Order: sequence, then C-alpha cells, then structure tokens
Amino acid sequence: MSESSPEVKMNKSYTILISLIVALGGFLLGFDSAVISGAVKGITVYFEMTEWMLGFSVGCVVFGAMAGNLLAGPMSDMFGRKRVLIIVAALFTISATWSALATGYTEFIIARIIGGIGIGGAILIAPIYIAEIAPPKLRGSLVSFNQLNIVIGISVAYFSNYFLVDIEGESWRWMLGVEAIPAAIYFLALFTVPRSPRWLISKLNEVKLARKILAKIGGEEYAEVTIAEIQRGISAKEEKGTLADLFKNRNRTIMIIAIGIAFFQQITGINAVFYYAPTIFEQAGGSTDSSFLQAIVVGLTNLVFTLVAIWLIDKLGRKPLLLIGTTFMTIALMMAAFAFNSATYDFNEKTLAKISNHEIRTALSDFSGRSYESQTALFEAVEPEMNQDLFLMFKRNEITNFIQINATLVLIAILLYVASFAISLGPVMWTLISEIFPSKIKGIAISAVGFFNSLVSFSVTQVFPWELSNLGPTVTFALYALLSFCAIFFVYKFVIETKGRTLEEVQEILIRK
Repeated sequence: MSESSPEVKMNKSYTILISLIVALGGFLLGFDSAVISGAVKGITVYFEMTEWMLGFSVGCVVFGAMAGNLLAGPMSDMFGRKRVLIIVAALFTISATWSALATGYTEFIIARIIGGIGIGGAILIAPIYIAEIAPPKLRGSLVSFNQLNIVIGISVAYFSNYFLVDIEGESWRWMLGVEAIPAAIYFLALFTVPRSPRWLISKLNEVKLARKILAKIGGEEYAEVTIAEIQRGISAKEEKGTLADLFKNRNRTIMIIAIGIAFFQQITGINAVFYYAPTIFEQAGGSTDSSFLQAIVVGLTNLVFTLVAIWLIDKLGRKPLLLIGTTFMTIALMMAAFAFNSATYDFNEKTLAKISNHEIRTALSDFSGRSYESQTALFEAVEPEMNQDLFLMFKRNEITNFIQINATLVLIAILLYVASFAISLGPVMWTLISEIFPSKIKGIAISAVGFFNSLVSFSVTQVFPWELSNLGPTVTFALYALLSFCAIFFVYKFVIETKGRTLEEVQEILIRK
C-alpha cells in the first residue's frame, strides 16, 4: 500500500503463519545443504568413491539447484507460486528418502540432484511468494524469515548429524533420511496456504478470490486498495527484458557488481566449509565425535551472525558490511592456513597403533620415530611404501592419526570465517542484487546471477576433496585467503552504497557510471 492509503488493521498472526509455513522451504534448503557433511565418510566407504566421485556426490546438489533456478521462475508464472512450492516439497521428500535407501552410486547421485532441483526452486519462489502475500509494512521482516530459516536448517542438520553419528550400522542413511520428516510436513502444510493474490489477478484475473485472501490479511479496505494497486501495476507494466539486455553498455556496471559479488560469495570457500566441516576438523586431528560437535558450533555461529547482519544491514549499510566481512574472512583463512602449515606429522608406537587398516600398519611399521614438517613431505615418504589404493586410503582415513596441530586455532579461524561471511557476503549479496537491477530486467537478471552463483558453488564443492588430499589444507586455505583478499579490493572499487536510496536513485547512479 502507498503512504497515502488509509490505515487498516492487519491480521498479523495469519500473515506471519502463512510466511512461516512457506519459509520452511528455506529450512529444508539449509538442512539439505549441510546434512551431507556428516555422511561424507560413510558414503565414501559404502560407494567406494574417489576424491572426484565424492566431490560430485556432494556438489551435484548445486548442479540440480542450477536446473531448479532455471525452471522455478517460468513454472511459478505458469502454474502459480503455491503449486511450485508443493512440487518443491515433494522433491525434498523423494530426495531424502531415496538418498537414504540408495544402494548404487548412480541412483544416489540422481536422488541428490532431485533434492538440488528442490533447493533451486525454494531459494527463488519462497521469498517471492512471501513478498507477494505480505503487507508493505511487514514485507522486509517476513521475507527475512526465509534467510533466517536457511541458517536454522544448517544448524539443525549439524545437531541431527551429531546425535545420529553413533547409530550402529550405516548411520549416514539415517542422517540423510531424517529430512523426509520435515519435508513431508512442509508438503502437507502448503495445502493450507492461499495462492498469491498478485498471481491470481495478473495471470487468471481472479479478482474475487484475490479480494477474499487480501481481506483475510488486512480487511476489506486493504483488499480494495491493494487490488487497485495491482491492477494499476499490470496496466503500466513494462515490456519484459531479455538476456541480451543484461549486456548492454548501460547495464555494464550493474552486471560487473552482480557477477563479481556472486563469484566472490562462493569462490572464497563457504560451501566447502559447510559441506565438509567435520572433515576439516578431523584433518586437524579431532575425533569423529568432537568434529561433529564443532560443526554444531559452526552452525550456531552462522545463525547468530546472520541475525546480526539482519540488524545491521539498514543501519550500517551494505558496503561497510562487505568490507568488514571480507577483511575478517581473509584474516581467518590466513589463520587456518598458518595453523595447518605449522603442523607436524609424528610417527611413534602410539600413533602407529591407531591405524585401523592392517596392510597400512604393516607398510609403515619402520616409520616409528620419524617426523615430517609438512603434508607434502609426509606424502612423498609414504607413497612409495604402498600401492595406489592403500595410499588413497591412508590419505583419507589414517593421516589424522599423526597430525600435531593447534586445533584451537583451526576452530577459531573457521568460526571467525563463518561469522564474517554471515554478516557480509552471505545475506548482503541477495539484498544488493535485488536493489541494483532495473525492474525491466530484474527477473531475468537475478535468475542469471543465481545460476552463475550456483555454478561457482558447484565448482568449489567438486574440487575441495581433491584439494585437501593433493594440495593439502595449507595450500587450500591459502588459496581461499588470496581470493578473499581480492574480494576486498573488488568491493572497495566497484560496489556502491544503496542504503537510504530509492531504487530509482541507485539505478541512476549505476547507469551514469
């Protein structure tokens, strides 16, 4: 409603309930993204995966999300937001159940991709639905439910993994399968929410049904004024932009900012940390239980600092948050690289006794008393002593028995990194790109940027297991630190502050540039 519209009494509880139900899509998105972190070791052994197979089994969700990004928008325009969200809930349910029951690598990948399609749909359609159903005064806070639910879903996934890890047998099946419960609840709950009034009017001209829904949200007067605004917006609607419009000279600066922020949000390694958190902590010498517990702390840190970002984004501004966040991300990643670089690998009777594989223990029996200053030196010494399969098994399962490292420094570095991301590149990217594009190209532009963002994320998660095994954690975190350092300069040079400016002012400034 416009500022000149008369005040109306809002049915806040009804609107909040609808938004909370729809925002469960964000919860499932976050849960599905993080739950795989606990299953990594189990699926690696069960499906006999190489590093590249493991990387694809984790990253294929993002591959599916790219398809979901492309399909969800047109389908929601054609069939409605509610119906697409119901399909999304069904995909999450099928994916969770099938992943847990899979007996072959190929069907496991298919099941994971199905969940990825659900993720791609949920990340676009849930906030669109909430924005269309919410009154203007509540819109900002209600749309933020979706982002908040994403990080809650990540935290709950870490908690779930921690409590399920000690189940006898194949605990990874329980970790992946438990998602079917909230997914089924989401599927059923969606049947209780109304269709989007804006979609009903713009696509079906169902003014009577839309008026009934709007009246329930804000009363008859609110319904009449809102319907008039929707119809006025439809009559004044601009011609839709095309993909070619994104690359016109007038949009060049806008596209540089959007593509750059989408690139740095993922290339700095956030999904590698979320997807492989227990693996990273085990690389630092932690036990399985302690590594899962530390992953919970990572999830809670992400949640707390996302709330901080929601509080600060309209007070401090977008650009300051990005500069602060990327600076501390760089520091944190350098700390992690330093911690792993300072580690030593010691062989003695106690550490050799921890080796679970008899053939590996026999091959390394003469190593007692040796110490290595780097992972590279260790691998050079160990590789000639065993065949390729045993060496791969050593790198994956046994190397953590020998590492002597400042594990506290690793934990602090990861927590600082996650906190810094959560107040900057995480939430600010989506806010910024929703503000900088002209309305004519906004829909297609956000879909294109989202697709590119998912592509970069897929690349990072695909390569990460190979990086850990072949480059080692020191080089891996040093590379992420370098990329994060580049992000600081990108933000400083290209990103403009949008706080307190109208969308028209923002677009004017960017087109002038």
